[in-house]
Amino acid sequence: MTEDTGRWGDLRKRVISAIVMVAVGAAEIWLGGVPFAGLVILLSAAMIWELSAMTSPGRSNTPLGMGLIAALCLAGALWLDDRLAPALLLLPGLALALTPRRDRRISTAYGVAVMVAGYGLVALRDQGTPAILWLILVVIVSDVAGYFVGRMMGGPKFWPAISPKKTWSGTVAGWIGAVALTAVFVAMGLAPASLLLLAPLVSFAGQLGDIAESWIKRRSGVKDSSHLIPGHGGVMDRFDALTGAVVVVMVLGLMLDLPLPGPLGG
Repeated sequence: MTEDTGRWGDLRKRVISAIVMVAVGAAEIWLGGVPFAGLVILLSAAMIWELSAMTSPGRSNTPLGMGLIAALCLAGALWLDDRLAPALLLLPGLALALTPRRDRRISTAYGVAVMVAGYGLVALRDQGTPAILWLILVVIVSDVAGYFVGRMMGGPKFWPAISPKKTWSGTVAGWIGAVALTAVFVAMGLAPASLLLLAPLVSFAGQLGDIAESWIKRRSGVKDSSHLIPGHGGVMDRFDALTGAVVVVMVLGLMLDLPLPGPLGG
């Protein structure tokens, strides 16, 4: 196997899977409502299932149960009394903490992050398309820019002990890509110029979400969170960055009036 083949060997599968995911995601975002919420619930449940499976090896029933709990709790948080939402979003993380597994603290924290991100995605879509479209595109552009620039330029590693493939060149390329994308939204009149300041922060939050998942996998001794998505591994492998980005936007949104595109901005 040549160096180029090893470096780009997974590109074809990644591209095909990405096209399918983008097509499904775009259709669901356009539809919104129950179809979009259903997809988010399914993905969130799959991520909790993967998280539980990685941190409780050999316990085949526990991960499935955790995934079911996550699905029911997120559905309840979305469609029952809003006052119940915080408790329901915390419940899967608590369940992870109370069952035998390694790294309970990080499992609990990541489980809560997955639930908050799922709730946040649906909340953002319910406010209109521009905000969630910008957020998802920031994550995608950051990931694509980081992937290609990092593999072509190489250079110093960002955090080699946890994510040995991630480089500073790819990390910075992700920030630049996020700002460039946001500039297009601003130029089209979809967002205020102040959103340019938020773009690299959201990009970085996504990158940290990726690193957090890499740390869990390294601690668990696995390469991928599962094998559900050809070329990408599992659902956590593909949506870890989006989880980090959405959580940061949700937290900042509780403290600040964020300049998000569309009805949420301004």
